[in-house]
Amino acid sequence: MPSVVFFYIIIGMDDIFSSRLAAVEKALNKALPLQINVQWKMNSFGDISGDVKDSHLKCLTEPCKDLMNLGGKRWRPLLLVLCGENARSKYGNKALLSADETYNITPLVEFVHTASLIHDDIEDSSDTRRGKPAAYLTYGLDTALNAASWLYFEAPVCIDGLAVGQAAKEKLYGLYTKELRRLHLGQAMDIYWHRKPELFPTVSEYTAMVRCKTGTLASLAARAGILAGGGTDTETEQSGIIAAEIGEGFQILDDVQNLTTGNPGKKRGDDVVEGKKSLPVLFHVKSHPDDRQLIASYFTQAHKEGADSPAVEQCIALLMQSGAVEEAFLYGKKLIKESSRRLAGFYDESCQGGASALIISLFDSMVAKQEIHHAQ
Repeated sequence: MPSVVFFYIIIGMDDIFSSRLAAVEKALNKALPLQINVQWKMNSFGDISGDVKDSHLKCLTEPCKDLMNLGGKRWRPLLLVLCGENARSKYGNKALLSADETYNITPLVEFVHTASLIHDDIEDSSDTRRGKPAAYLTYGLDTALNAASWLYFEAPVCIDGLAVGQAAKEKLYGLYTKELRRLHLGQAMDIYWHRKPELFPTVSEYTAMVRCKTGTLASLAARAGILAGGGTDTETEQSGIIAAEIGEGFQILDDVQNLTTGNPGKKRGDDVVEGKKSLPVLFHVKSHPDDRQLIASYFTQAHKEGADSPAVEQCIALLMQSGAVEEAFLYGKKLIKESSRRLAGFYDESCQGGASALIISLFDSMVAKQEIHHAQ
């Protein structure tokens, strides 16, 4: 299981997390098997014609499966599991799903995350993902676009097999579809801004965008987990709001890393090429409004010339010298630390209980890794 190993190396998790991650991977592999089987076909497509060959189905599954097998932190499905454990510690046998059953709904977040990465690379014209050619370059634009779109719809198939009543299933479907709509809203906002080099949103507008685009999957993970563990509607809603802030924090740290060491499997500064209005950029123009036109010109030049354009390093140098990059890094870290403790304290204010402590450990470990990169 390469992705479990990848996560263990990146975050340095102990055996407790490794066993959970192995269970997550097992659930993901069952929901999207390497070898297509009759039961999976029936669950996903119903009774279809025998003229539909496995080679046809692989046009959907292979681009998605290949990207998942390249690794990934899997922190979103792990968060779902931990939130389920946390709620279950209070509600016990009143929980909607058992511990084992909760793993079965982890495709809700990981499949959507995978699909969104394939679409992101198409929309951003990115060459690489996780150190390999982007799916649309490997499989063709049409195949990658169609496969990723299918995976959005495949994700909630895991709900169908749950041994719960129809009302509970409808509630999970409702959570899923609302967060998926929010994800696309956030992406629409981001695209709107980076297509207009001279347009700079406010910091609060950026926050609204990123809590939809990135925060929505953290929100879905927390809400689905709390619901699975027996949490109330109010608890489910509140947990999602807090988790979206955690997702925002990690987006900020990723944006910072893009401008410093570069994100794994991506080129340093490719956000400049794409004209992304990341938080370091917005912090800079807030304190140096006269630089708006200069940064817009860097975006335009980098977009024309690519990642090797001198405009990329010139833009990064400007943001570094003003302190905007460091300001964003500290803000992102603080947001994750404070929000993760609020989420962990949902059922245990001391945050000393099993799942509560693990939620904090999860995010503290991830931030520590980001700190190592940032110090380089």
